[in-house]
Amino acid sequence: METATIQKVLNGVNVENLLTSIYSFKQQPALAKFKFRATNKWITGGHNRSRIKEFYGAGQEDTQRTQTFVLDADEPVVLHSGDRGANPAEYVLHALAACLTTSIVYHAAARGIRIEELESKIEGDVDVRGFTGAEPNVRKGYQNIRVTLRCKSDASAEQLEELSKFSPVWDTIANPVPVTVRVEKK
Repeated sequence: METATIQKVLNGVNVENLLTSIYSFKQQPALAKFKFRATNKWITGGHNRSRIKEFYGAGQEDTQRTQTFVLDADEPVVLHSGDRGANPAEYVLHALAACLTTSIVYHAAARGIRIEELESKIEGDVDVRGFTGAEPNVRKGYQNIRVTLRCKSDASAEQLEELSKFSPVWDTIANPVPVTVRVEKK
């Protein structure tokens, strides 16, 4: 009779595989280096479209992802476009909320903490005078972002807040990161 291997899944995460990956990253730091990519093409007005598929990770180009993710961005009518997608600033909020959620869930699973429910509300303040150039001393991006997490778990609020700080997107927003823009003329 064959013995079946039972994989422990907590919070929808295969904990054995997750811990194996963490161990591998500690033993071979080069495996932890990932490079994510996106391409974007302008359509009209504020409407543009990004495509996301290829990435590099775990020491090689990924060959498992078969689907290209397509994200349309636009501006609302009040900002003079057709409202055919969330605007880029709203995508930042989505990225932050999604990454906080994933970080909490994965780190909780690795620590044996059960998450029964997790949701967030997020909002940010932008003064578009900076973007439009109407006021050069006003910041162009978010001036403040507020996140409220509601979680049903056996962990304390302090533990969950600590786990949220593992979020790469939170770290990217909370700390300056070098960004290089290179323009190539056709």
